[in-house]
Amino acid sequence: MDWGRAKNVLIYAFLLLNLVLGYQLWTDVREQADTNLDFASLSESTQKVMKGKSIQLLCQIPSITPQLPKITYQYLNGESIGPQIGLQDKIESQLIFRDKDLVSALKGPIPEIGNYQYDPQAGEYTSKSETERVNQAEAAGRFVMHALVDHKWPLFNDQMELYYSEQRIIAYRYSPVEIVASGAGDKEHQKMMPASNALKTLVERHIPPGSAIKDIQLGYYGQVYNSESQVAAPSWRFTLENGEMYYVQGISGDVTVTSPKTEKEKE
Repeated sequence: MDWGRAKNVLIYAFLLLNLVLGYQLWTDVREQADTNLDFASLSESTQKVMKGKSIQLLCQIPSITPQLPKITYQYLNGESIGPQIGLQDKIESQLIFRDKDLVSALKGPIPEIGNYQYDPQAGEYTSKSETERVNQAEAAGRFVMHALVDHKWPLFNDQMELYYSEQRIIAYRYSPVEIVASGAGDKEHQKMMPASNALKTLVERHIPPGSAIKDIQLGYYGQVYNSESQVAAPSWRFTLENGEMYYVQGISGDVTVTSPKTEKEKE
């Protein structure tokens, strides 16, 4: 065998591989930059209001404006969240940050977990009643996940709770949910308002001075009624550092605020 020639072939192969990987990395970075906006991209009037009210923006502003329909959904067990169920085999809680490992570890007791997405913002704040329930389960805290619409957009009204203690997931609770698009016609799919427009509405009319916005995410949200079926619309969710969440309906612009302190919703 001509080892010199083989060595040159290997060198060229590694160089080609590095070029391919470098191009892929550059493409990923460019795509990420294309899908987010920063403070300077806002209108001058919005920037002026934010500076005047000392409102900080600690995250990027999504630039996507997809056409999404309203949806209807219902809980198959008739309840928004089921009873707490303990796990016989405790799962390392670090897996919550690695979706594939988490799904693999919990797909036995929770087959539907593959269509849920981890929400670090929702699990960060725990209400008083929730704390009492967590203490009863001898857990230190919880992680929250949401069912996904079309395997992509989180349904903020629905949640799966994973309780952990000593860095291990020891119990869970959720209720299987069935999600159906409200219609397939072109009129049902309306283009969302940009996140920057929703932000403008919030800083001018709703967000109090001195606030800091730490997360902006697109998903589904709707008022919950005493009915078997519920309706949710595509909405922008803005999370403040104090845990308050502002939902801006992507079509109508209606605003709903939820607070972890009061456990109430207000228009």
